Amino acid sequence: MTFATLNLIEPLQRALSKEGYTTPTPIQIQAIPPLLEGRDVVGIAQTGTGKTAAFVLPMLQRMTQDHKVPMRNSPRVLVLAPTRELAAQIGQSFSAYGRFLRFRHTVIFGGVGQGPQVNALSQGVDILVATPGRLLDLIEQRYVKLSNVEFLVLDEADRMLDMGFIVDVRKIVALVPQKRQTLLFSATMSPPVTQLARSLLKDPVRVEVTPEKMTVERIEQKVLFVDEDKKGELLLGLVRQGHLKCVLVFTRTKHRANKVAEMLEKSGIKADAIHGNKSQSQRMRALQNFKTGRVQVLVATDIAARGIDIDAISHVINYDLPNEPESYVHRIGRTARAGADGTAYSFCASEDRDFLRDIERLTRTKIETLEHPHHSERAMNAVGTAARPPPKQQWGGQRRFNRGGSGGHGGGNRGAPRHFKRR
Repeated sequence: MTFATLNLIEPLQRALSKEGYTTPTPIQIQAIPPLLEGRDVVGIAQTGTGKTAAFVLPMLQRMTQDHKVPMRNSPRVLVLAPTRELAAQIGQSFSAYGRFLRFRHTVIFGGVGQGPQVNALSQGVDILVATPGRLLDLIEQRYVKLSNVEFLVLDEADRMLDMGFIVDVRKIVALVPQKRQTLLFSATMSPPVTQLARSLLKDPVRVEVTPEKMTVERIEQKVLFVDEDKKGELLLGLVRQGHLKCVLVFTRTKHRANKVAEMLEKSGIKADAIHGNKSQSQRMRALQNFKTGRVQVLVATDIAARGIDIDAISHVINYDLPNEPESYVHRIGRTARAGADGTAYSFCASEDRDFLRDIERLTRTKIETLEHPHHSERAMNAVGTAARPPPKQQWGGQRRFNRGGSGGHGGGNRGAPRHFKRR
Protein backbone atom coordinates (compact mmCIF):
# COMPACT_ATOMS: atom_id res chain seq x y z
CA MET A 1 0.00 0.00 0.00
CA THR A 2 1.32 3.47 -0.95
CA PHE A 3 -0.06 7.00 -0.76
CA ALA A 4 -0.62 6.82 -4.52
CA THR A 5 -2.91 3.86 -3.89
CA LEU A 6 -5.02 6.12 -1.66
CA ASN A 7 -5.60 8.43 -4.66
CA LEU A 8 -3.87 11.42 -3.12
CA ILE A 9 -3.00 14.17 -5.57
CA GLU A 10 0.58 14.64 -6.76
CA PRO A 11 1.41 17.78 -4.69
CA LEU A 12 0.47 15.91 -1.49
CA GLN A 13 2.51 12.87 -2.52
CA ARG A 14 5.46 15.13 -3.24
CA ALA A 15 5.14 16.76 0.19
CA LEU A 16 4.97 13.35 1.87
CA SER A 17 8.10 12.31 0.02
CA LYS A 18 9.87 15.45 1.25
CA GLU A 19 8.92 14.48 4.81
CA GLY A 20 10.32 10.99 4.25
CA TYR A 21 6.98 9.16 4.35
CA THR A 22 6.38 6.46 1.75
CA THR A 23 3.92 4.04 3.36
CA PRO A 24 0.62 5.03 4.99
CA THR A 25 -0.10 3.92 8.54
CA PRO A 26 -3.15 1.78 9.41
CA ILE A 27 -5.19 4.78 10.58
CA GLN A 28 -4.39 6.61 7.33
CA ILE A 29 -5.36 3.60 5.22
CA GLN A 30 -8.71 3.41 7.02
CA ALA A 31 -9.51 7.13 7.32
CA ILE A 32 -8.34 8.78 4.10
CA PRO A 33 -10.74 7.06 1.61
CA PRO A 34 -14.00 7.90 3.45
CA LEU A 35 -12.77 11.42 4.17
CA LEU A 36 -12.03 11.95 0.48
CA GLU A 37 -15.63 10.84 -0.17
CA GLY A 38 -16.91 13.53 2.20
CA ARG A 39 -18.02 11.16 4.97
CA ASP A 40 -17.94 12.03 8.67
CA VAL A 41 -15.36 9.97 10.54
CA VAL A 42 -14.81 8.88 14.15
CA GLY A 43 -11.18 7.85 14.63
CA ILE A 44 -9.95 5.96 17.67
CA ALA A 45 -6.19 6.30 17.78
CA GLN A 46 -3.38 7.52 19.99
CA THR A 47 -0.75 10.01 18.92
CA GLY A 48 2.09 8.38 17.04
CA THR A 49 -0.28 6.49 14.76
CA GLY A 50 -0.22 9.13 12.02
CA LYS A 51 -3.71 10.41 12.81
CA THR A 52 -2.88 14.06 12.11
CA ALA A 53 -1.90 13.28 8.52
CA ALA A 54 -5.00 11.07 8.31
CA PHE A 55 -7.22 14.16 8.45
CA VAL A 56 -4.88 16.89 7.14
CA LEU A 57 -4.19 15.18 3.79
CA PRO A 58 -7.79 14.52 2.66
CA MET A 59 -8.94 17.96 3.83
CA LEU A 60 -6.22 19.67 1.79
CA GLN A 61 -7.19 17.57 -1.23
CA ARG A 62 -10.91 18.33 -0.93
CA MET A 63 -10.18 22.04 -0.56
CA THR A 64 -7.98 21.92 -3.68
CA GLN A 65 -10.83 20.41 -5.66
CA ASP A 66 -13.04 23.37 -4.66
CA HIS A 67 -10.56 26.22 -4.30
CA LYS A 68 -11.85 29.49 -2.88
CA VAL A 69 -10.25 32.82 -2.02
CA PRO A 70 -9.56 33.07 1.75
CA MET A 71 -12.03 35.35 3.49
CA ARG A 72 -11.18 37.83 6.23
CA ASN A 73 -11.69 36.30 9.70
CA SER A 74 -13.70 33.42 8.21
CA PRO A 75 -11.93 30.03 7.80
CA ARG A 76 -13.17 27.05 5.80
CA VAL A 77 -11.48 24.53 8.12
CA LEU A 78 -11.64 24.61 11.92
CA VAL A 79 -9.51 22.21 13.95
CA LEU A 80 -10.01 22.22 17.74
CA ALA A 81 -7.20 20.89 19.94
CA PRO A 82 -7.01 20.69 23.75
CA THR A 83 -3.51 22.17 24.24
CA ARG A 84 -1.26 24.82 22.78
CA GLU A 85 1.44 22.30 21.93
CA LEU A 86 -0.90 20.03 20.01
CA ALA A 87 -2.40 22.98 18.15
CA ALA A 88 1.10 24.11 17.14
CA GLN A 89 1.99 20.60 15.94
CA ILE A 90 -1.16 20.39 13.82
CA GLY A 91 -0.33 23.77 12.33
CA GLN A 92 3.13 22.48 11.41
CA SER A 93 1.52 19.48 9.71
CA PHE A 94 -0.62 21.74 7.54
CA SER A 95 2.56 23.65 6.58
CA ALA A 96 4.49 20.48 5.76
CA TYR A 97 1.81 18.62 3.80
CA GLY A 98 0.44 21.72 2.09
CA ARG A 99 3.80 23.16 1.04
CA PHE A 100 3.03 22.70 -2.66
CA LEU A 101 -0.53 23.99 -2.40
CA ARG A 102 -1.80 27.55 -2.01
CA PHE A 103 -3.50 27.67 1.34
CA ARG A 104 -3.24 30.00 4.30
CA HIS A 105 -3.52 28.76 7.84
CA THR A 106 -2.94 30.10 11.32
CA VAL A 107 -2.88 28.75 14.87
CA ILE A 108 -4.44 30.54 17.83
CA PHE A 109 -4.09 29.69 21.51
CA GLY A 110 -3.87 31.41 24.87
CA GLY A 111 -0.82 32.27 26.92
CA VAL A 112 0.55 34.70 24.32
CA GLY A 113 -0.56 38.07 23.00
CA GLN A 114 -3.48 37.96 20.60
CA GLY A 115 -2.18 40.71 18.30
CA PRO A 116 -0.33 38.54 15.75
CA GLN A 117 -3.20 36.03 15.75
CA VAL A 118 -5.78 38.75 15.07
CA ASN A 119 -3.57 40.15 12.30
CA ALA A 120 -3.27 36.75 10.60
CA LEU A 121 -7.03 36.25 10.73
CA SER A 122 -7.70 39.69 9.26
CA GLN A 123 -5.59 38.84 6.20
CA GLY A 124 -7.77 35.82 5.49
CA VAL A 125 -7.08 32.15 6.28
CA ASP A 126 -8.38 28.92 4.83
CA ILE A 127 -7.51 26.84 7.88
CA LEU A 128 -7.75 27.74 11.57
CA VAL A 129 -6.28 25.54 14.30
CA ALA A 130 -7.34 26.65 17.77
CA THR A 131 -7.70 25.84 21.42
CA PRO A 132 -11.29 26.37 22.63
CA GLY A 133 -10.66 29.14 25.17
CA ARG A 134 -8.77 31.57 22.95
CA LEU A 135 -11.11 30.86 20.03
CA LEU A 136 -14.15 31.83 22.10
CA ASP A 137 -12.36 35.00 23.25
CA LEU A 138 -11.72 36.06 19.65
CA ILE A 139 -15.25 35.12 18.58
CA GLU A 140 -16.68 37.34 21.33
CA GLN A 141 -14.41 40.16 20.14
CA ARG A 142 -15.71 39.57 16.58
CA TYR A 143 -12.30 38.67 15.19
CA VAL A 144 -13.51 35.21 14.09
CA LYS A 145 -16.66 34.15 12.23
CA LEU A 146 -17.48 30.47 11.81
CA SER A 147 -20.35 30.79 9.34
CA ASN A 148 -18.22 29.54 6.42
CA VAL A 149 -16.71 26.47 8.09
CA GLU A 150 -16.98 23.42 5.83
CA PHE A 151 -14.71 21.04 7.74
CA LEU A 152 -14.74 20.65 11.54
CA VAL A 153 -12.16 18.53 13.38
CA LEU A 154 -12.11 17.71 17.10
CA ASP A 155 -8.71 16.22 17.89
CA GLU A 156 -8.07 14.32 21.13
CA ALA A 157 -11.70 14.74 22.13
CA ASP A 158 -11.20 12.64 25.25
CA ARG A 159 -8.56 15.03 26.55
CA MET A 160 -10.76 18.03 25.75
CA LEU A 161 -13.49 16.54 27.91
CA ASP A 162 -11.00 15.67 30.67
CA MET A 163 -9.82 19.28 30.69
CA GLY A 164 -13.36 20.61 31.06
CA PHE A 165 -13.77 22.05 27.56
CA ILE A 166 -17.11 20.39 26.79
CA VAL A 167 -19.17 23.58 27.33
CA ASP A 168 -16.75 25.64 25.20
CA VAL A 169 -16.77 23.00 22.46
CA ARG A 170 -20.55 22.94 22.30
CA LYS A 171 -20.68 26.76 22.14
CA ILE A 172 -18.25 26.71 19.23
CA VAL A 173 -20.02 23.91 17.36
CA ALA A 174 -23.32 25.80 17.65
CA LEU A 175 -21.76 28.57 15.54
CA VAL A 176 -20.64 26.22 12.76
CA PRO A 177 -23.02 25.45 9.85
CA GLN A 178 -24.83 22.14 10.17
CA LYS A 179 -23.91 21.32 6.58
CA ARG A 180 -20.27 20.37 7.07
CA GLN A 181 -17.89 17.41 7.22
CA THR A 182 -17.06 16.53 10.82
CA LEU A 183 -14.15 14.48 12.14
CA LEU A 184 -13.61 13.40 15.73
CA PHE A 185 -10.44 11.70 16.94
CA SER A 186 -9.98 10.26 20.42
CA ALA A 187 -7.64 7.86 22.16
CA THR A 188 -10.60 6.21 23.87
CA MET A 189 -14.35 6.07 23.34
CA SER A 190 -15.65 6.66 26.85
CA PRO A 191 -19.41 7.22 27.27
CA PRO A 192 -19.01 11.03 27.28
CA VAL A 193 -16.94 10.92 24.07
CA THR A 194 -19.46 8.56 22.46
CA GLN A 195 -22.30 10.90 23.42
CA LEU A 196 -20.42 13.88 21.97
CA ALA A 197 -19.75 12.03 18.72
CA ARG A 198 -23.41 11.07 18.34
CA SER A 199 -24.49 14.68 18.76
CA LEU A 200 -22.01 16.11 16.24
CA LEU A 201 -21.52 13.54 13.46
CA LYS A 202 -23.90 12.22 10.81
CA ASP A 203 -23.68 8.55 9.87
CA PRO A 204 -19.92 8.46 10.60
CA VAL A 205 -17.43 5.86 9.46
CA ARG A 206 -15.60 4.41 12.47
CA VAL A 207 -11.88 3.72 12.10
CA GLU A 208 -9.73 2.33 14.88
CA VAL A 209 -6.15 1.47 15.77
CA THR A 210 -6.25 -0.57 18.97
CA PRO A 211 -3.98 0.12 21.96
CA GLU A 212 -2.42 -3.32 21.87
CA LYS A 213 -1.19 -2.75 18.33
CA MET A 214 0.32 0.52 19.43
CA THR A 215 2.10 -0.84 22.48
CA VAL A 216 3.26 -4.23 21.25
CA GLU A 217 4.52 -3.80 17.74
CA ARG A 218 7.47 -1.43 18.06
CA ILE A 219 7.85 -0.47 21.72
CA GLU A 220 9.89 -2.56 24.12
CA GLN A 221 8.26 -2.29 27.54
CA LYS A 222 9.90 -2.94 30.91
CA VAL A 223 8.68 -2.51 34.47
CA LEU A 224 11.22 -1.72 37.20
CA PHE A 225 10.04 -2.46 40.75
CA VAL A 226 11.44 0.12 43.14
CA ASP A 227 10.65 1.67 46.51
CA GLU A 228 9.27 5.19 46.26
CA ASP A 229 12.29 6.80 47.92
CA LYS A 230 14.71 5.17 45.45
CA LYS A 231 13.07 6.39 42.26
CA GLY A 232 15.43 9.35 41.94
CA GLU A 233 18.56 7.21 42.14
CA LEU A 234 17.07 4.71 39.70
CA LEU A 235 16.27 7.47 37.20
CA LEU A 236 19.83 8.81 37.42
CA GLY A 237 21.23 5.34 36.81
CA LEU A 238 19.09 4.94 33.72
CA VAL A 239 19.65 8.29 32.02
CA ARG A 240 23.41 8.02 32.55
CA GLN A 241 23.43 4.98 30.27
CA GLY A 242 25.01 6.05 27.00
CA HIS A 243 22.21 4.92 24.72
CA LEU A 244 19.46 7.01 26.36
CA LYS A 245 19.91 10.07 24.17
CA CYS A 246 16.47 11.69 24.11
CA VAL A 247 14.34 10.79 27.13
CA LEU A 248 10.79 11.85 28.03
CA VAL A 249 9.95 11.33 31.73
CA PHE A 250 6.37 11.41 33.02
CA THR A 251 5.32 12.41 36.52
CA ARG A 252 1.87 12.60 38.02
CA THR A 253 2.05 16.20 39.27
CA LYS A 254 3.54 19.55 38.23
CA HIS A 255 5.43 19.88 41.52
CA ARG A 256 6.98 16.45 41.01
CA ALA A 257 8.01 17.36 37.45
CA ASN A 258 9.89 20.40 38.74
CA LYS A 259 11.59 18.40 41.49
CA VAL A 260 12.71 15.64 39.12
CA ALA A 261 14.07 18.13 36.57
CA GLU A 262 15.94 20.01 39.32
CA MET A 263 17.41 16.75 40.66
CA LEU A 264 18.69 15.80 37.20
CA GLU A 265 20.19 19.25 36.61
CA LYS A 266 22.01 19.18 39.95
CA SER A 267 23.43 15.79 38.95
CA GLY A 268 24.90 17.20 35.73
CA ILE A 269 22.18 16.01 33.31
CA LYS A 270 20.61 18.58 31.00
CA ALA A 271 16.91 18.54 31.84
CA ASP A 272 13.83 20.74 31.80
CA ALA A 273 10.20 20.44 32.90
CA ILE A 274 7.02 21.18 31.00
CA HIS A 275 3.60 21.49 32.65
CA GLY A 276 0.53 23.70 32.92
CA ASN A 277 2.09 26.24 35.28
CA LYS A 278 4.81 27.10 32.76
CA SER A 279 4.25 30.08 30.48
CA GLN A 280 3.79 29.44 26.79
CA SER A 281 7.23 30.85 25.99
CA GLN A 282 8.83 28.59 28.62
CA ARG A 283 7.05 25.54 27.22
CA MET A 284 7.99 26.31 23.62
CA ARG A 285 11.62 26.95 24.61
CA ALA A 286 11.79 23.68 26.56
CA LEU A 287 10.35 21.76 23.59
CA GLN A 288 12.79 23.39 21.18
CA ASN A 289 15.78 22.63 23.42
CA PHE A 290 14.62 19.03 23.74
CA LYS A 291 14.06 18.68 20.01
CA THR A 292 17.50 20.05 19.13
CA GLY A 293 19.33 17.95 21.74
CA ARG A 294 20.38 20.79 24.03
CA VAL A 295 18.28 19.06 26.71
CA GLN A 296 18.61 15.28 27.15
CA VAL A 297 15.62 14.76 29.46
CA LEU A 298 12.23 16.46 29.36
CA VAL A 299 10.03 15.89 32.41
CA ALA A 300 6.33 16.30 31.71
CA THR A 301 2.85 15.87 33.10
CA ASP A 302 0.18 14.17 30.98
CA ILE A 303 -1.68 17.30 29.92
CA ALA A 304 1.46 19.24 29.00
CA ALA A 305 2.76 16.30 26.97
CA ARG A 306 -0.15 16.46 24.54
CA GLY A 307 1.31 17.68 21.29
CA ILE A 308 4.90 16.54 21.91
CA ASP A 309 5.60 15.00 18.53
CA ILE A 310 9.35 14.47 18.29
CA ASP A 311 10.59 11.56 16.21
CA ALA A 312 13.94 11.35 18.04
CA ILE A 313 12.53 10.30 21.44
CA SER A 314 14.32 7.03 22.17
CA HIS A 315 12.96 6.30 25.63
CA VAL A 316 9.89 7.08 27.70
CA ILE A 317 10.20 6.67 31.46
CA ASN A 318 7.12 6.54 33.66
CA TYR A 319 8.56 7.92 36.90
CA ASP A 320 5.00 7.65 38.21
CA LEU A 321 2.59 5.15 36.68
CA PRO A 322 -0.60 6.87 35.54
CA ASN A 323 -3.82 6.06 37.37
CA GLU A 324 -5.63 5.75 34.02
CA PRO A 325 -4.33 2.90 31.84
CA GLU A 326 -5.20 4.77 28.64
CA SER A 327 -2.70 7.44 29.67
CA TYR A 328 0.02 4.78 29.71
CA VAL A 329 -0.69 3.94 26.07
CA HIS A 330 -0.62 7.61 25.18
CA ARG A 331 2.64 8.17 27.07
CA ILE A 332 4.66 5.33 25.62
CA GLY A 333 3.38 6.20 22.15
CA ARG A 334 5.68 9.23 22.30
CA THR A 335 8.53 6.92 21.35
CA ALA A 336 8.72 4.52 18.36
CA ARG A 337 7.56 7.25 15.99
CA ALA A 338 8.08 7.52 12.24
CA GLY A 339 8.75 3.79 11.97
CA ALA A 340 11.51 3.71 14.60
CA ASP A 341 11.73 1.38 17.58
CA GLY A 342 11.49 2.66 21.13
CA THR A 343 11.73 1.62 24.76
CA ALA A 344 9.44 2.40 27.69
CA TYR A 345 10.54 1.95 31.31
CA SER A 346 7.94 2.12 34.08
CA PHE A 347 8.80 2.53 37.76
CA CYS A 348 6.42 0.61 39.99
CA ALA A 349 6.34 1.05 43.78
CA SER A 350 4.19 -1.05 46.11
CA GLU A 351 1.31 1.42 45.93
CA ASP A 352 1.34 1.34 42.11
CA ARG A 353 0.61 -2.35 41.64
CA ASP A 354 -3.07 -1.82 40.89
CA PHE A 355 -2.16 0.72 38.21
CA LEU A 356 0.20 -1.83 36.63
CA ARG A 357 -2.53 -4.47 36.69
CA ASP A 358 -4.98 -2.15 34.89
CA ILE A 359 -2.36 -1.29 32.25
CA GLU A 360 -1.65 -4.95 31.54
CA ARG A 361 -5.36 -5.66 31.24
CA LEU A 362 -5.87 -2.84 28.75
CA THR A 363 -2.84 -3.65 26.59
CA ARG A 364 -3.26 -7.43 26.99
CA THR A 365 0.48 -7.57 27.59
CA LYS A 366 2.39 -8.94 30.57
CA ILE A 367 5.10 -6.31 30.90
CA GLU A 368 8.51 -7.84 31.48
CA THR A 369 10.39 -7.05 34.67
CA LEU A 370 13.86 -5.51 34.47
CA GLU A 371 16.07 -6.09 37.52
CA HIS A 372 18.30 -3.18 38.53
CA PRO A 373 20.57 -2.07 41.40
CA HIS A 374 17.60 -0.63 43.34
CA HIS A 375 15.24 -3.53 42.70
CA SER A 376 12.55 -3.91 45.40
CA GLU A 377 11.24 -7.37 46.18
CA ARG A 378 8.65 -5.72 48.40
CA ALA A 379 7.25 -3.71 45.49
CA MET A 380 7.35 -6.71 43.13
CA ASN A 381 5.59 -9.00 45.57
CA ALA A 382 3.00 -6.50 46.76
CA VAL A 383 -0.26 -8.42 46.78
CA GLY A 384 -3.46 -6.45 47.33
CA THR A 385 -5.67 -6.75 44.28
CA ALA A 386 -2.72 -6.48 41.90
CA ALA A 387 -1.68 -9.15 39.47
CA ARG A 388 1.13 -11.54 40.28
CA PRO A 389 4.53 -10.42 38.95
CA PRO A 390 5.93 -11.86 35.72
CA PRO A 391 8.31 -14.81 36.00
CA LYS A 392 11.92 -13.96 36.85
CA GLN A 393 14.50 -14.01 34.10
CA GLN A 394 18.15 -13.07 34.45
CA TRP A 395 19.55 -10.76 31.83
CA GLY A 396 21.25 -12.80 29.12
CA GLY A 397 19.44 -16.01 30.12
CA GLN A 398 18.55 -18.74 27.66
CA ARG A 399 14.78 -18.44 27.81
CA ARG A 400 13.11 -16.48 25.02
CA PHE A 401 9.97 -14.56 25.86
CA ASN A 402 6.94 -14.66 23.60
CA ARG A 403 5.46 -11.52 22.07
CA GLY A 404 2.99 -11.00 24.88
CA GLY A 405 5.66 -11.32 27.56
CA SER A 406 8.20 -8.93 26.09
CA GLY A 407 6.17 -6.26 24.40
CA GLY A 408 6.76 -7.74 20.99
CA HIS A 409 10.53 -8.12 20.93
CA GLY A 410 11.01 -11.77 21.75
CA GLY A 411 13.38 -11.33 24.67
CA GLY A 412 16.19 -9.57 22.80
CA ASN A 413 18.41 -7.21 24.76
CA ARG A 414 18.01 -4.08 22.66
CA GLY A 415 17.73 -0.98 24.78
CA ALA A 416 18.63 -2.65 28.09
CA PRO A 417 21.04 -0.63 30.22
CA ARG A 418 24.28 -2.13 31.52
CA HIS A 419 24.06 -3.58 35.04
CA PHE A 420 20.33 -4.03 34.65
CA LYS A 421 18.74 -7.48 34.48
CA ARG A 422 15.44 -8.81 33.25
CA ARG A 423 13.18 -10.70 35.59
